[in-house]
Amino acid sequence: MKLKATLFFLLVALQCNAQSSDFNSISFKKADSIALSYKNERLTNLPELSYKLTSHLTTDAERFRAIYRWVCGNISNDYRLYFKNHRKRQRFQNDSLKLKAWNDEFKKVLFKKLLKKNTTICTGYAYLVKELCNLAHLDCEIVQGYGRTSMTTIETLTLPNHTWNAVKLDGKWYLSDATWASGIPNPETNRFEFHYNNGFFFPNPKLFAINHYPVDKKWLLLDRNAPTFETFLENPILYNEAYLYLESHTSPKKLHNSVRKNENIFFEYQLLSSPELEQIYFLIDSGSSTVKTKPTAVKFQNQILSLEYTFKRTGFYDVHLYIEDNLIATYVFEVKK
Repeated sequence: MKLKATLFFLLVALQCNAQSSDFNSISFKKADSIALSYKNERLTNLPELSYKLTSHLTTDAERFRAIYRWVCGNISNDYRLYFKNHRKRQRFQNDSLKLKAWNDEFKKVLFKKLLKKNTTICTGYAYLVKELCNLAHLDCEIVQGYGRTSMTTIETLTLPNHTWNAVKLDGKWYLSDATWASGIPNPETNRFEFHYNNGFFFPNPKLFAINHYPVDKKWLLLDRNAPTFETFLENPILYNEAYLYLESHTSPKKLHNSVRKNENIFFEYQLLSSPELEQIYFLIDSGSSTVKTKPTAVKFQNQILSLEYTFKRTGFYDVHLYIEDNLIATYVFEVKK
């Protein structure tokens, strides 16, 4: 029994460390080059596409990378389709028959758009990654769950609203999100624009869990201290650029915080690389004004970034953390006397 327990906890420990750094010895340049060389390829023959993307690569990690990069670079996100589906699912959430009928109808529309126009929503991204992987003999699964962005209304987050993938490589499961990695909405037109974000390729599961929560908790890939769904709903807001800078997020642990005037507030993160400390700042919105300000203290040691800030006045404040002009995280503080 002791041996079984030891093996179990060893497996858990291995899963907790399943992230991109496991493949630092592998160059993905060839995989990326292959993915880019087949730009605008159609989806009429998935076995052929999978073969083109993977047949000249030697490791499973590279094969997955080529598939993932191709999907991220060739499939656009249909925001209108996403919001239409979201409204319908909210409308029918208490009527199982109507919800099933809508889901069945929506799947037909979803895959028709994917195959004919190379556009879809998260479900189509995850489906396509899985299909191309399975054709390349890679063990890949679709993960359904909840995704949180700055636009998410927590009070209505009652149904799963996001989908991503888990892939098994060298005996470990790794997470990835092709939807969020593929691009962003244009701030003026709200139309999708391709803008690849490598941070969603095998991120640290602890960081990923801040704004991804699977229906099946095993896909958190975390140990017995895995967060609850209630904890997930309380998390601060992380933005896509956070995945380019952060290995993990330590504190503040919640979006909404209550502090005292003149009390030191501590922010802590483990970073992937060394930042320009002079380019770390806060934008603090009081509701009537927005002020750009530096932390009152900054420390960077052993890849741990520690920041401090103190409010001199009472009130409610939205605090936005920036690193090198990239929006990383948002917190809300109620400052009391």
